[in-house]
Amino acid sequence: MGMIIGIDLGTSTTEAAVLRDGKPVMVLNFDGRADTPSVVGLDDSGNTVVGEKAAAQLLLSPDRTVREVKRLMGSKEKVRLGTRVSSPVEISSMILSYVRNFAGKYLGEDVDRAVISVPAYFDEIQRQATVEAGKLAGFTVERILNEPTAAALSYGISHLEEESYILVYDLGGGTFDVTLLEMFDGVLEVRASSGDNQLGGKDFDGRLVEHLSERFRQKHGMFPEDDIYAMARLHQAAVECKIALSGQEEYRVLLPVFAETDGIPLEMDETVTREQFEELIMDLLERTHDPIDVVLADSGVAAADLERILLVGGSTRIPLVQRDIEAYLGKKPSFQVDPDYAVAQGAAVQAGIISGQIDGECGIMITDVNPYTLGIRTLYGYSADYMSVIIPRNVTIPVTKKQKYFTSWDGQTDADIEVYQGESKSVERNHRIGNFRICGIPAGPAGKEQLEVAFSYNLNGMLNVTATVVSTGAEASITIDMVQADLESETRVDVEGWKEAPLAADYRTIIRRAERWLKKHEGDAGHEEDAEELEELLYRLKRAVLEDDGFGAEALEDEIRDLLEV
Repeated sequence: MGMIIGIDLGTSTTEAAVLRDGKPVMVLNFDGRADTPSVVGLDDSGNTVVGEKAAAQLLLSPDRTVREVKRLMGSKEKVRLGTRVSSPVEISSMILSYVRNFAGKYLGEDVDRAVISVPAYFDEIQRQATVEAGKLAGFTVERILNEPTAAALSYGISHLEEESYILVYDLGGGTFDVTLLEMFDGVLEVRASSGDNQLGGKDFDGRLVEHLSERFRQKHGMFPEDDIYAMARLHQAAVECKIALSGQEEYRVLLPVFAETDGIPLEMDETVTREQFEELIMDLLERTHDPIDVVLADSGVAAADLERILLVGGSTRIPLVQRDIEAYLGKKPSFQVDPDYAVAQGAAVQAGIISGQIDGECGIMITDVNPYTLGIRTLYGYSADYMSVIIPRNVTIPVTKKQKYFTSWDGQTDADIEVYQGESKSVERNHRIGNFRICGIPAGPAGKEQLEVAFSYNLNGMLNVTATVVSTGAEASITIDMVQADLESETRVDVEGWKEAPLAADYRTIIRRAERWLKKHEGDAGHEEDAEELEELLYRLKRAVLEDDGFGAEALEDEIRDLLEV
């Protein structure tokens, strides 16, 4: 079947490891290093370069180089490399392809199977994007593994007899995760996870860049932001400054000929103290407290019951991070795993479990949880904006849960099943991750027929949803895969005939008002998000009118009015 490697596809760097003699070993890249910059670029000849070579050209060719693409995974945003435009999935696949190549050379055989880690708080779309990137790189992705769980595996493989509650605090380059686990009898059970996908070392770098840019403006009366070459140098200097301040009290940022005005060269020369840096990032660190509270509350474990706090991710080397978590939880954290390599090593342990190198009976076993609440849109009273929960957050997976629902109107013969992920009772405040339609419901009075909706969530974080007509057994299902297929466009119907529907007269005014607003603000960048939301609401209102869905139309009218009045 071939060897399985573990990969930590990180925001700043990417690492790979393999299990050897029951222990994870780091796989070295073509430069003889265990860490590979998660950077992709085009060289002067238009060839793709990855890792150190790409990172080396950041200062000279920032327009042909991209980094930190992990935060874009699952989005529709495009990435520009010179004149070439790629998706985040394609960029990530280039990094993974590079990993596959150097792993093959290092291990002496072709490597086409992998366990790839993701932040615990990645949603379904981001997880599937990661799977797709692996496939494009030529990997069979055997498992998508949450990063804190991977770090705990790295620790647990050497502590099989331990019984304890462990909090994994994972602050990397672009994401933050916190996970509480229980270890007992060689079992590693995830009790709860939470996090912030927009918090990490990148944000600390950004605060330094803002600070240094402002100091430069104060001295020289000009902003460097419009010069991408100057900003690339400044970003690199900020990273070096951040790293240096973990070991020393101050750092001098000196960039000769940083910018120029009227042909006169200007230098950047600023000394940043550790105290200044800590003041710049303190509010960002405070954002880690809420996820910690969520994990403790969901797991039912008090901070005083924690035996160990494991620090993972390069950003945990910052002294303030360590002091902050100790002050908040009343316990000193520890580096009992390598903060840079623990995730890749844990992924290699998981690969060993899958391949059979680690005996499931006398070795380590793991469970995991789903980090988000999952459910569907249903009618609740007169509102069509209600999130009916099927799988609550932090339920142990794999899991299958079912709920039964009744038809909503007389003569109903089909139903749209809209799947959402999030913590609000309002589906509009949650994240729609897919939808499908079930047909063949016997026509009858509202409430007569039952639909059973089943959610099956597996260890890869993939979700299968099945709807069944109880009386006939008619069935429809979907596996959420938002990368390979745009599910929204697949189920859209032509709503141009709404004007002829019986409900048209009741909603013509609000529809016309919304259409006038869209026309007025066409191309207005300041209203782009509102316009996208309004277009979607308008489509759904026309569809509700067309389908004679009075309850849904009324709720959508209220939402449109609220949006137009903001």
